[in-house]
Amino acid sequence: MSINRLAKAEAGLRVGLAFQDACNRQDLDALLRLLSGDCRLECPAPAPAGRVCVGREEVSRFWQECFQNSPAAGRQIEEAYGLGERCVLRWRCERLDPTGTPVTLRGVDLIRLRDGLICELFSYVKGDD
Repeated sequence: MSINRLAKAEAGLRVGLAFQDACNRQDLDALLRLLSGDCRLECPAPAPAGRVCVGREEVSRFWQECFQNSPAAGRQIEEAYGLGERCVLRWRCERLDPTGTPVTLRGVDLIRLRDGLICELFSYVKGDD
């Protein structure tokens, strides 16, 4: 495989990991640079149906709320793979519940790119309330 073809094959993984890094740093500007103007975010909260945000502006408001409401706990990537315009990130996050008890959340993010930017991000969490 040529270097150019390899770079295209790794594109989803590279952008997915950059997105995760921006989230962990709570760097909204870096995060937004990775999103298409019409991006779609589906997140698991509030249960049971979750929340859907469409467009960079709505997704920006969502991440601002997240960053304001929770300290930068950071997700640790347990597994990451991608091919071309797709990326899957399996992660875990340690945090405190409202009583101060440590809990571990596990989740998966499914990412799709278009023209090198995230156009879909579907997030699923195991263990969240």
